[in-house]
Order: sequence, then structure tokens, then C-alpha cells
Amino acid sequence: MCGIAGIFHCGTPKPVDPARVRAMTDALAHRGPDGEGVWSAPGVALGHRRLSIIDLTGSPQPMASTDGRAMIVFNGEIYNFKELRRELENAGARFHTDGDTETILAAWQKWGPDCLSRLHGMFAFALYDLDARTLFLARDRLGVKPLFTAMLSDGSLAFASELKGLLAHPLLRREVDPLAVEDYLAWGYVPDHRSILKGVEKLPAGHYRLLRHGAPPAAPTRWWDVSFAERRRESAADLEAELLFHLREAVTSRMVSDVPLGAFLSGGVDSSSVVALMAEASRDPVRTCSIGFDESSVDETNYARQVATKFSTDHRERVVASDDFSEIDRLAAMFDEPFADASALPTWRVCQLARETVTVALSGDGADEAFAGYRRHRFHAAEERARLVLPARLRGPVFGALGALWPKADWAPRPLRAKTTFQSLGASGEEGYARALAVVAPELRASLYSDGFRRELGDYRAERPLIDLMRSAPARSGLDRAQYADLKFWLPGDILTKVDRTSMAVSLEAREPLLDHRLIEFAAGLPQNLRIRGGQGKWLLKHAMERYLPRDVLYRPKQGFVTPIAQWLRGPLAGEARRIGRGATLARTGWFDGDRIAGLAEAHISGRSDHSRLLWQLLMLDRSLAVLKIA
Repeated sequence: MCGIAGIFHCGTPKPVDPARVRAMTDALAHRGPDGEGVWSAPGVALGHRRLSIIDLTGSPQPMASTDGRAMIVFNGEIYNFKELRRELENAGARFHTDGDTETILAAWQKWGPDCLSRLHGMFAFALYDLDARTLFLARDRLGVKPLFTAMLSDGSLAFASELKGLLAHPLLRREVDPLAVEDYLAWGYVPDHRSILKGVEKLPAGHYRLLRHGAPPAAPTRWWDVSFAERRRESAADLEAELLFHLREAVTSRMVSDVPLGAFLSGGVDSSSVVALMAEASRDPVRTCSIGFDESSVDETNYARQVATKFSTDHRERVVASDDFSEIDRLAAMFDEPFADASALPTWRVCQLARETVTVALSGDGADEAFAGYRRHRFHAAEERARLVLPARLRGPVFGALGALWPKADWAPRPLRAKTTFQSLGASGEEGYARALAVVAPELRASLYSDGFRRELGDYRAERPLIDLMRSAPARSGLDRAQYADLKFWLPGDILTKVDRTSMAVSLEAREPLLDHRLIEFAAGLPQNLRIRGGQGKWLLKHAMERYLPRDVLYRPKQGFVTPIAQWLRGPLAGEARRIGRGATLARTGWFDGDRIAGLAEAHISGRSDHSRLLWQLLMLDRSLAVLKIA
């Protein structure tokens, strides 16, 4: 795992100052404390920071191909590099190292952009071909590894693993994109189709860019997609056996490492499944770690301990105090862009714990998106059945009126929280799912903005790109479209961003076996009743793991990391909540109605309402603006 950065002149190949690229990689030092390097040629420079995982001393970067005709900087891991290497050696390639980086160079020289389909792993890399005078930027299928780019005023394209790498370049403009603020308020993160700064882009997951000197900058090209359009027809027993095969392949391929390796263990289905299969494949005890909470209602350490005992793991755990909010400035600095998923804090804490004994940790991320494990998936599937029965001309007026009249009752038992359901049923499936996924509803967002900011937004609404994505999805059902959107929108924007930044902040490599693309493609073809059955999501996965895991681990309600932000904002952070609308950096932007925000803050602090998620989003936005030195 590493950090990469570079500069490429798309027009005339002007000289590039290596010191400028070195400053960009220095900003990424946390991603690679074990080595650094910069290479330059007319019109291009590549920089690298290395966290040594494979071939610890033999694969420095930037790395040249054997014939010296190509250079690469690479962030990630290629899990099938040994098989690829043998194939390339049989075709005449020669290698001087024992790592995966040189394999990418040889694969490029044999297959060009088509090499990507042969790479199994997580990656973002920049490869310069000296003969063709081209720069090849590529990102893995699911977007596990990030890559930011920006066109600069001197005609060059700069790229880096994190926004802070681009921020080290003096020509980068620091002007906020108002559409990104709308996106962030809706989702709690800035999705991959946008960046918080104008002119900065993220290379989309499963895409590449091929740039040439003297040619206009090429747009990203999609090289991979997942399709939900076909259904597997085998028996449930046969599909279960195939699922277990894919799971074992995914886990064991990610256990290759020349440094200590372990796993995150929350006690939930996904991480427990990964640990079970690691234990099956390992002669030594698996090293596991868990984070607990001093609030018993959100603590899962008993389940993690149960799994650790069952598989005799070398288990470590640490309790996070419910008042662990002192590091929010540091948290904001990790992400550069505003990021309001409150589970980032415990995720960072478990990464810190893991890094004390290992350099690589396997996680359970991805199974909920692939196998329909979220509660919203079950609700959406039920709503879609209702939409099939009730025509739109009936649903719109009836449920639209009920949604408008029904009170918002976050405090009530779930069956009585019907407002969102009514609003959803009154709309199309895509519009309903966008509303379910949004953190802040469009009506509330609109009420927060100043008149001037509304004019800047025009008719743009954050839900539109998600709705369009769902409508164009290769899918057969509403559940398919929801899962496709999760894999393409939510997963790279929220979950993978969270894990990448928090793990890299402590120089830890996190690997996601449940995001193996072959496993994802298999899951996308499952019949819907093998994803959701009897009120259970991830049905086939849970059934397959019954031979490994206790039923109370498999079938208990999903918990996830929970951070007590509502209590914080009524107690030690109440002053921060009050400042958001009046005296904070955010107030000076002129984007929001300060009186409206102040009223919401007081309503929350007094306990009359729960506006914790919105206030937390605004607080993290305020902190991010300070990191970006804006306003």
C-alpha cells in the first residue's frame, strides 16, 4: 500500500520540477513511510511513497520496466501477480524483482489497456510509456484505492492518492464547488462524481484515462462493470457450494504478505466469516482485533470474543469511551473533503489497534452491498412489491399526501416511523431509494440554504445522479438497481473512503476479500430469494456460513459501529453546535441561513428534537473548510 502523485503536460511537454512532485508525495508520507522516490522526464514526473508489504527490499518505486521503456507508480496489491508472472515469462518477459509492481509493467507492454481485466486486486496506478509518450491512469473495479486528478492553469494534469497531495501544488485553485456542498449535505460525503473543489476530479472506479502529449485530455473510459441482468439457475445447494469456493479463494488470495497480517473482527456476520475462513487456511492463530464501547447498548465485543474463542485467534480488544470526540479536527484532516460518517472514528481506532501488531488487516466490507444485507434493501424490496400492485396514478396522490401530513418521529418505534415510507411509496422506486439513502431530506436541505446559495445551485438536486444511475443500471428488479447504486455510489464514496483514509492514516494496509470482483459478479446473478428470504438479508451467505459460525452471530440484528454524536452535541459539543450557525468558519461562507441552523441547534440541545446527524455534518463541513483553508 502506498501513496502516488505526479504531473503530466497534456500539451507541449514542458519540464517538470521534481521538487514540486516531491512536495506532493511528502503530503502523503503517512501512506508510505518505508520509502520514497521521484522520476522525471520531459513533460512528466512520477512520485511515490512506499509501505512495504511484498518483496520488502526489492521493489522500489517509481519502477522502470526491464527494457526501460515504461515507468510506474502503483498503490495497491495484485493478488494474482504470481500466476500472471508465469504467463508473461512463458511469453518471453523477464523480471528483476519478486513483487507485483513489475508484473503490471510487463502486462501493460503485452496487452496495453486490456491488461486491467487480468489484474485481480485493489489498485490505482500511473504508468508512463516512453515510446508512446502516454500516461495511463487506472483505478480498480470497485474503487478500493482512490485517485484524484486536476487540470492546472499551466496545461498540466496533476494526480495524487489523496486531495492533500494536490493541495501541495501551488497552482491548484481552492474554490468550493457549490454542487458538492449539496451532494455532501444529502449523503454525508462527496460522491465520486464530484469533488469539494472545482476543477478536481476523482477517477471513477473501474475506469482508466489514457493521456498523450499534444492531445486534448482524454475522458475516463470504463473498463469494468457489474451486471444484475442475468439470473443463475442452479439449485440453492449448488450455488451455496460455489459461494463457499469464491469466499475461500477471495480470503486466501489476500493472505499473501511478507509482513504481519491480521483481521478486523466486529462480531458481525461479515468480519466473522472472513476470520473463520482465515483460520481454516492458516496453520498459525489468526491475529484479530476489536473495538468496543463503554456504552453497553452499542457494544459488540462479546460477539467478537465468542468468534475469537471459537477459532482460537490471537485476539486483542480496546474500549472506546463514549466521550471520545477530542480528535475530530484530526479526523477532518484525514479526509480533506468533508466526511460525516460518524463510524470513521471507531474505524480509525480499530486501525490504530491493529497497527500495533500487524501491517495488513483483512476486513469484512462489501458483503452488505453485494448480498443485500442492509435494512433499506429489505424495505425497498417490499416497497417495490407494493408499487407493482398499486398504479402510480393512485400511489402518488395517496401516499404523497400521507407523507406530507405524517409527523416525523425519529424517537418512535420503527413501525410508527412511517413518514419516509409514505414519501417513498408516493414516488418511483429510484426516487424512493434515493430518499431512503439520503442523510438529510431535500426539503430540509433547501430550508437551510441562503437565497444566494439557492441561486448558485439552480435546479440541481443531489438525488438526481443516483436516480439516473439506477435507471440506467443493468438490472431486472428494483432491488437489483438499489444494490447496483450501492456498489457504484455508496461503496466507493463512503465505505471505501472511510477505510482507506483511516487505515492509511496509521500506515496500515486494509484488504477487502468480500469485494473480490469474481465474488461480486457471482452475487449479482443470484435469484432475489437467495439474497432476501424470510425477512433476512444476505440469506445465502448466512446459510453457507452456518457450518462455521454460531446462529446468534449469523442471525442477530445488524449493529455496525455506532458513535453517540447526539449525546455529544447536547453535552461537551453543545458549544460547537451553537457556533455552526453564528461564529464558525461555515457561517462566513454565506451558504446557509444562520438563524435556521441556530434554531435547529437549540432544539437539539434542549432535547426537543434530534438533529444530531445534520449538526454533525455541518460541524465536519466547518472543520474541512478550515483544513482546506477556505473562508
